[in-house]
Amino acid sequence: MVAKSYQEPYRLQYHLSAPSGPMSDPNGMVYFEGEYHQCYQCTGRWGHAVSRDLLHWEHLPLALVGDELGDIWSGSAVVDWRDTSGLFHGRAGLVAVFTHFKQGLQSQSIAYSIDKGRTWIKYAGNPVIPNPGLKDFRDPKVLWHPETGRWVMVVSADKRVRFYSSPNLIDWTFESEFGEGRGSHAAVWECPDLFPLAVDGNEDVVKWVLHVSVGDNEETDGSTAQYFIGDFDGRQFMNDLPGEEVRWTDFGRDFYAAVSYSDIPEEDGRRIWLGWMSNWKYPFDAPTEPWKGGMSIPRELALRSAGNGDVVLVQHPAREMGQLRERAFSECERKVTDESFAVDFRGTAYEFEAVIEWKDAKEFGLRLRASASEFTAVGFSPKSGEFFVDRRRSGTGEWGAREGGTVRTGKRFTAPRIRADGPIRLRGFVDVSSVELFADDGEIVFTTLIFPDPASDGLELYASGGTACFTELKVYSLKSIW
Repeated sequence: MVAKSYQEPYRLQYHLSAPSGPMSDPNGMVYFEGEYHQCYQCTGRWGHAVSRDLLHWEHLPLALVGDELGDIWSGSAVVDWRDTSGLFHGRAGLVAVFTHFKQGLQSQSIAYSIDKGRTWIKYAGNPVIPNPGLKDFRDPKVLWHPETGRWVMVVSADKRVRFYSSPNLIDWTFESEFGEGRGSHAAVWECPDLFPLAVDGNEDVVKWVLHVSVGDNEETDGSTAQYFIGDFDGRQFMNDLPGEEVRWTDFGRDFYAAVSYSDIPEEDGRRIWLGWMSNWKYPFDAPTEPWKGGMSIPRELALRSAGNGDVVLVQHPAREMGQLRERAFSECERKVTDESFAVDFRGTAYEFEAVIEWKDAKEFGLRLRASASEFTAVGFSPKSGEFFVDRRRSGTGEWGAREGGTVRTGKRFTAPRIRADGPIRLRGFVDVSSVELFADDGEIVFTTLIFPDPASDGLELYASGGTACFTELKVYSLKSIW
């Protein structure tokens, strides 16, 4: 049954979610002729939605369904502007690159569309890359590499990735492999992405980001994601990070399989991605009906020089999010000492911005979706030097896990601050069943699901062990996209 009102319990009000049924890994993300295409995993098929503003989505019929070669697993899409494939009679068209899965065998295939993604034709010669004898061989991400004049594919291969090149999206040549002795190997690497970014906005200093998600495992207590920074020559990725150093993408538990949109116009100049807001520890077990799973807000990516000379990946809410702002509340110079202060604002879908200074407080922050019995705390602990998101009192605290039994969501997540000093800057997006926190202008990010009572709609400031001064606080109600 397709949802009509999008007002079911816990239904996200400004995040993309399916009308009904499961939604997981984002797939086929491409911009073409004024539309963002957002496909997604839907039990071995590609669901499909389009948007002109990254906010309001029109759900279309399924883009890809299984066939004699198997189910349709994750992948990407590109615009073949030069008709290198010969599939478009000299015009530009969309090509989807995806994994076929059948009886344990994974291989890479393509499909193409001549009508702006409304219908897709599978290539008659699939698979374009047969399985090379690997158990895990999936999730192709394709991009055009101008310097070599060829297409590049990065595809996951167990706890590493492989690079292939092609002149036409059909004939592929293996180039190299990356991953041994690098980063976290706690579980299989999935849904890779590869893209260049200017460091500190300087187009003369460009680095490449290789991003991979890490599957469900005990070491990280669920699935997670990591990134590498280095150079890429069209054939091989050279990692700048030493040895097994790990750079986590998100310090919450619910940001997975993030992939960026391809073919955003050069004049726009942005690299935008989003991820699946759930975890393979409890993929479709959250207490939501008739829908399961949604996407994060779209985020703009950049590389920034850190104080220690390192370069870090930063994430900012896409500027389009400002279009949803409605009722505003602001307050300045509110000092809080060993107490909590209830802000004159109530809501279940909003954005906030806070600047906080302190002298002797051991912990301070905001309590979101607060009531007498529930809240989600976000903030900073000067004693440990860590940001945190604490969902131990966020509401419904446990539900079924994929392995059986129950999973407890009531945990406190932490991340060390990168900057050495200065006021704390927090920007957050609270929806009916999610919190996304961007700390220190996007250097540290947390994404987490919450399931509070609808009546838990308060907002509080708090400090413990001393005084914190909230020098700036702005809160905006956000309009529903439905």
